Amino acid sequence: QVQLVESGGGLVQPGGSLRLSCAASGSIFKIYAMDWYRQAPGKQREWVAQITSGGSPNYADSVKGRFTISRDNAKNTVYLQMNSLKPEDTAVYYCNADIASGIDLIPYDYWGQGTQVTVSS
Repeated sequence: QVQLVESGGGLVQPGGSLRLSCAASGSIFKIYAMDWYRQAPGKQREWVAQITSGGSPNYADSVKGRFTISRDNAKNTVYLQMNSLKPEDTAVYYCNADIASGIDLIPYDYWGQGTQVTVSS
């Protein structure tokens, strides 16, 4: 079994910063791409950012220049540094990862439970 656990969410004023973390644990042989998604109230879940196993990042246009995704492979952890936060960034943020548990290297898709980010004055 594999678990993803997010942390770091909270309430922040507009213009502020937060750093989210997502740690993977359990039966892990290899972690491929790791992503962050978010879901605002009444809206569909949307992709925010991805980092490949090689460390290459990609971002949604709505967060480009403000958010930075990174990973620590030794800790099986992905981070999302969020700066210049706006009220429209308010959402539950979810971690997603493709993880292989065995030597066959077949990846399976895993999700965390989500962490709430609220941007409000």
